[in-house]
Amino acid sequence: MTADLQKGRMGPRACLLGLLALSVAGQCSYSPEPDQQRTLPPGWVSLGRADPEEELSLTFALRQQNVDRLSELVQAVSDPGSPRYGKYLALEDVADLVRPSQLTLHMVQKWLLAAGARNCHSVTTQDFLTCCLCFTLQAELLLSGAEFHRYVGGPAETHAVRSPHPYRLPKALASHVDFVGGLHRFPPTSTLRQRPEPQVTGTLGLHLGVTPSVIRKRYNLTAQDVGSGATNNSQSCHLGRFVHQAAVARVVGQQGRGRAGIEASLDVEYLMSAGANISTWVYSSPGRHESQEPFLQWLLLLSNESALPHVHTVSYGDDEDSLSSAYIQRVNVELMKAAARGLTLLFASGDSGAGCWSVSGRHQFRPSFPASSPYVTTVGGTSFQNPFRITNEVVDYISGGGFSNVFPRPSYQEEAVTSYLTSSPHLPPSSYFNASGRAYPDVAALSDGYWVVSNHVPIPWVSGTSASTPVFGGFLLYKQHGAGLFDVTHGCHESCLNEEVEGQGFCSGPGWDPVTGWGTPNFPALLKTLIDP
Repeated sequence: MTADLQKGRMGPRACLLGLLALSVAGQCSYSPEPDQQRTLPPGWVSLGRADPEEELSLTFALRQQNVDRLSELVQAVSDPGSPRYGKYLALEDVADLVRPSQLTLHMVQKWLLAAGARNCHSVTTQDFLTCCLCFTLQAELLLSGAEFHRYVGGPAETHAVRSPHPYRLPKALASHVDFVGGLHRFPPTSTLRQRPEPQVTGTLGLHLGVTPSVIRKRYNLTAQDVGSGATNNSQSCHLGRFVHQAAVARVVGQQGRGRAGIEASLDVEYLMSAGANISTWVYSSPGRHESQEPFLQWLLLLSNESALPHVHTVSYGDDEDSLSSAYIQRVNVELMKAAARGLTLLFASGDSGAGCWSVSGRHQFRPSFPASSPYVTTVGGTSFQNPFRITNEVVDYISGGGFSNVFPRPSYQEEAVTSYLTSSPHLPPSSYFNASGRAYPDVAALSDGYWVVSNHVPIPWVSGTSASTPVFGGFLLYKQHGAGLFDVTHGCHESCLNEEVEGQGFCSGPGWDPVTGWGTPNFPALLKTLIDP
């Protein structure tokens, strides 16, 4: 980055003249994200136009190089039959591969400098640039068509500054900028549910909800099955808002203010209990500014740190159709970058079953992203067959799963998915899903009836795949292959409430299925596979 751009200060007159020139040039412009959904998420309300003098922080995703070569390398380092298997890339190697061209860096920096952008920060891979714009008028002239409004929403009454209208960039940047973050996508809200406590008479030999001891008993961990405490064994979770740091090895990013949320408490408590005595990091990214996107900030942190935990668990997700093609494809490349470095990224499969939406008057299932990315491990959810006993598991009806409408089925899924599609007796109508898409989830774990202690208060019967994901994350520290799993073969998840499918999506069955994947972890079998493959 040039020193001029880092200083990035221009006088008000020069700044406005530069913006006027950009505005005129912007008449020959293009829209990077014409298909981005801009409807207000449930629970959010507009507070009106943002203050014209309010400062904004925006992230510019610069066009990368050699993405096809990166994809080939990921396949090679992930394939046990390849001579490159396990020879992962360092962050610096990834940077050398995908770093934007000098022309891209020059064009974007020149454009931002003319607009008066300041305090610009890049990442090691140089493919993101985050800059401050000193007032919203400046940003609206830079990004023609944008109109910034202030919003508030979610249980924590989060504030955000977003544009309800599409933005445009000068056409000269069409081959240099993928998208601009901080305009449309809202911070995600937790989908965890607190279900009513089932009624039971007598408690002898029963448990009253899922706790760390129940998890360890169900998945056959003994008191001796803990991590070594070695510094090269580490795990992390991504949280939008995290407050308390007790027992956590490291918090990366800015911590939130006030009380810890239920989701943050659940993620840390169960990740650290399933992956006991393993160094745990928390990525806390509430957004340093109200115009920032927390998930995007986490991706930037991954592109800026050489030494990272081996396993990351993330409970974030959006409907595929709600995201622009430019955004979803670029985020997929960021996940590919992580895979090339040997990082295991676990994402919750979602809490809406197969999902449902209407396309041209016809219902279809609604896949979730990043759960549908071929470069992550997606975790579905299960329940105990008897909610008060440690028994076999069945499908948790909310467990997200299905087939991507964006990403084709990867070769590593071909045999398992084809087997399911040709043998399942309960397939929904073919018009409801894309049978050739990337299928998910890959695995599952208990997602129903958790006890969570948040701010010293015990909260019972918390449910969602946000719970199952950190549990499986803890186990992957012991073994990162698909062997050694309990197969879940009973139950179906929810979907469209219409006469054709009557609320039923996919059903589980022997082997892989799009509800619980390959199944839930059985630690002794995982350990045996590790020691004697």
